[in-house]
Amino acid sequence: MAELKRFNNRMQAGAFLSQRLRVFFQHPNAIVLALPRGGVQVGFSIAKILEIPLDVMLVRKLGVPGHEEYAMGAIANGGLCVLQHEVLEALEIPTSVVENMAQRALLEIDRQEKLYRSIRTGIPLRGRIVILVDDGMATGSSMLIAAKTLRKEMPARIILATPVAPPDVCEKLREEVDEIICLNTPDPFYAVGLWYENFEQITDAEVMRLLEESEREHTQHYR
Repeated sequence: MAELKRFNNRMQAGAFLSQRLRVFFQHPNAIVLALPRGGVQVGFSIAKILEIPLDVMLVRKLGVPGHEEYAMGAIANGGLCVLQHEVLEALEIPTSVVENMAQRALLEIDRQEKLYRSIRTGIPLRGRIVILVDDGMATGSSMLIAAKTLRKEMPARIILATPVAPPDVCEKLREEVDEIICLNTPDPFYAVGLWYENFEQITDAEVMRLLEESEREHTQHYR
């Protein structure tokens, strides 16, 4: 089996994903919906190459205390929550800790929504082809809650696109979406960041810059 190569950065990963999404180039009904913050760089690259709109899906991972990159669950705006019960049981994480982290996550989602929506109003998703993007999946909690929340908006189709994820997580999510595109499915997986040469933290300012630039470029294409 050939050794899997790491991505240089999130932008490159998005460019590789766009090659698998070429059918949606300038598609009038397609939109990229990215999970902040890291997913926005991947989504920006896809949206730029395909010349389709970019927006954000506000979901927060509930990280294991002390190992925040590893999810014990995720929560979306409105309070819909998915928990990884096997993780909670294995690590003996108390319910009070989960509830506290969920409340903090909702406050952060509210803060992000006010900030990002100050420059980018939400795009209606009913009847649209939604390409749901993140920079990788470890447990799939964030994507699962994103897909469940997105279904309520009644899109025509949901395509989950991510650069890297464990094979079992991809299988688990197949029943939640219409299609999954994942470039690398390493086993063992370990962590998302290990599959990037550059996995720097993304700031709110960078998310806002990318949203503004994407909207400006998309508007120019369709003048």
